[in-house]
Amino acid sequence: MCWRLHPLLWITLLLKLNHVVVEAVDYLVYKDAKQPITLRVKDLLSRMTLEEKIGQMAQIDRSVATQDIMQTYSIGSVLSGGGSTPLPKATAEDWINMINDIQRGALSSRLGIPMIYGIDAVHGHNNVYNATIFPHNVGLGVTRDPDLAKRIGSATALEVRATGIPYAFAPCIAVCRDPRWGRCYESYSEDPKIVQDMTEIILGLQGDIPENSTKGVPYVGGRTKVAACAKHFVGDGGTTNGINENNTVIDMHGLLSIHMPAYLSSIIKGVSTVMVSYSSWNGEKMHANQNLITGFLKNKFKFKGFVISDWEGLDRITSPPHKNYTYSVLAGVEAGIDMVMIPQNFTEFISILTSMVKSGFISMERIDDAVSRILFVKFKMGIFEEPLSDLSLVNELGSQAHRELAREAVRKSLVLLKNGKETNNSMIPLPKKAPKILVSGSHADNLGYQCGGWTITWQGFSGNKDTRGTTILSAIRSTVDSSTEVVFIDNPDAGFVKSNNFAYAVVIVGEYPYAETNGDSQNLTMVDPGPEVINNVCGAVKCVVIVISGRPIVIEPYMSSIDALVAAWLPGTEGQGIADVLYGDYGFTGKLARTWFKTVDQLPMNVGDSNYDPLFPFGFGLTTESVGSIVKRSTSAGADGRPYVTVILASLFLSLCVAGRMRFTVVSCKSRVELDENFNMECESAGQLELGGDAAR
Repeated sequence: MCWRLHPLLWITLLLKLNHVVVEAVDYLVYKDAKQPITLRVKDLLSRMTLEEKIGQMAQIDRSVATQDIMQTYSIGSVLSGGGSTPLPKATAEDWINMINDIQRGALSSRLGIPMIYGIDAVHGHNNVYNATIFPHNVGLGVTRDPDLAKRIGSATALEVRATGIPYAFAPCIAVCRDPRWGRCYESYSEDPKIVQDMTEIILGLQGDIPENSTKGVPYVGGRTKVAACAKHFVGDGGTTNGINENNTVIDMHGLLSIHMPAYLSSIIKGVSTVMVSYSSWNGEKMHANQNLITGFLKNKFKFKGFVISDWEGLDRITSPPHKNYTYSVLAGVEAGIDMVMIPQNFTEFISILTSMVKSGFISMERIDDAVSRILFVKFKMGIFEEPLSDLSLVNELGSQAHRELAREAVRKSLVLLKNGKETNNSMIPLPKKAPKILVSGSHADNLGYQCGGWTITWQGFSGNKDTRGTTILSAIRSTVDSSTEVVFIDNPDAGFVKSNNFAYAVVIVGEYPYAETNGDSQNLTMVDPGPEVINNVCGAVKCVVIVISGRPIVIEPYMSSIDALVAAWLPGTEGQGIADVLYGDYGFTGKLARTWFKTVDQLPMNVGDSNYDPLFPFGFGLTTESVGSIVKRSTSAGADGRPYVTVILASLFLSLCVAGRMRFTVVSCKSRVELDENFNMECESAGQLELGGDAAR
């Protein structure tokens, strides 16, 4: 009997033991969202082969990211370079389908580590058709409004997530010290304090960090937020003569006081990643600068996220690029770069790095540090739990709420540099009602020009067909009175302007779109036929000139003929914001965040310099009140608490009367009044006087 029971007992015991073993094998700490992230990272890292670790350090372009490659090489990240899209005018659903397909390849690898998809979203989701394009940073710095930057970050994060992308290569926190630099429009200001303040955009992109968060620890607050990237570390805005990717010559004190503060602020705000600059500091390539990347960023600043190279950044350690790629890989990884934006020839990078680790030139400790940081950010982002995207946010792309926010940003980013040839004869706000007005200039009806570089494609575009938005011409037409005839001629001759009896003209000129080195300029002149248009139009009729540019440009030679001058920078898709302020629905409030030079011979010239002699100094900007505010100030409360008009200032009417004459009568109306935007007033009580006016008789 006993011998007959033993086999059964053994079978039962073995089954129970097997069940326990199976459970132990099936339980993976790194897949348990309830476990601390540090334990999940440690567990996953312990399971990875060298090849899988190095795969995580590679970021490749979408054009080479097949499912088979993602699975075979355990690729850690994929990106879209400027203009790299699933197809022309791709919808949010097109983006999601492409990214999910790539992600499925990553998830099918041995350990199922999800990849993170990154994209340049530097003024909105700028690569994507129908996205809201916000003003470039050069305009946002003018606002000096960190809360606005944060709200723009939140809107951008929603639109990026709407396309299935969880990682944005933004913000650029360069301190541009020379407008000849082709990336100056990506910088908020020449003043490090303004740049530092505007890092508030990180909290918009990633979410507000928890109160007890440890300094330097990345944070991403859920599926409506993205991992941000502070760039380009460090000193990219200080290169000699503003030459892109060149050498920044400055001592350590200058580097720390001008170019470094915004990075410390970004780290405190939990930025997830930092991108390294192509430039050099005192002759040493930043991509190979171990003292600054590891010594300062990681050790002194306690940054816990990962450091990423720029596009082919390791290649450019040598001159010419890729001359000695083995050395470049060694120098870049040893300097502290964790993820390498390769982005095409990834097999060469993987092969060289694998060989260097196996031969002892690069330690396993350095590889583990890099991969641990990458995995830590991935766990923080929550993509292990939700690696695939759905269509729940697609309606956020280009939403009306985001366009209204962009319109607000445009209004606040404008700087009024001149308002009338005489102090007491202002031209702005312009009257909405006039018999006939002229709009001229190459930038008046060109959405691509007003958006600038890094829009739809890397170098930007020309025309109105590549995305959706409102040109300045369209904005003017929709703002003026229906009786006002708006004539648009790109480059009219002086005789035509003189013979047509225009009430006033609006001239919109500036720079063509550009990005990076293509934007480097040693003369900073507006593109033709801009000067000719200004001379022909402003020499014949009162004119306001609006400059569309990524930086201050040469304008002094034309100042005497210009009645009013507006710096509009690169306002993006919502041109209506310009008309809002031009016609007095809102007032001008912007103050220069960059010095406006007289001649390029003065450059570089920044506020505080001993040779400071600008055309318009840092902080300059005329202000105006909205028409509504002026009207409100012209009323006061009567004894019964209802408003009555006590005085209407003649200067108000003079400022709005550009052509012809206006009749008016000052009245005191102690009953309810009606005062419309054309300044027709009626008193409710019989026997009261009536005020009437025609803006251009």
